[in-house]
Amino acid sequence: MTTSTVEYQGNLRTQALHLQSNNQIITDAPTDNHGKGEAFSPTDLLATSLASCMLTIIGIKATDMEVDVVGTKAEVTKIMAADPRRVSEIQVRIKLKKDLDERTKKILEAAAFTCPVAKSIHPDIKQDVTFIYGHGE
Repeated sequence: MTTSTVEYQGNLRTQALHLQSNNQIITDAPTDNHGKGEAFSPTDLLATSLASCMLTIIGIKATDMEVDVVGTKAEVTKIMAADPRRVSEIQVRIKLKKDLDERTKKILEAAAFTCPVAKSIHPDIKQDVTFIYGHGE
């Protein structure tokens, strides 16, 4: 079954449609690559997908453990390389509102690294992930 469709709209913009939910995502080329930077770039989505996947897997594991992780946030930094132009590193800072015991931290952190996106990203792309606990915003 087809997951999505993507249509080029001109001016380095695409519109992706998730067929099951009918949700849409717009992408623009980044300003450092001839674009307007008015939306996520495709490489922004790659980097952001890593964090979103990790938080999802943390949420699944935390639910199984009856640990509340609602409000956990991730900050994502994408680092590009040239020749060829590609993502060379993704930095993710995962901020959990509560401090947790060491056992729970280890379980949730290990779970995050099992997410399908982390396992799908080419090993040449560095994944620098940091966990911060007790960050009650």
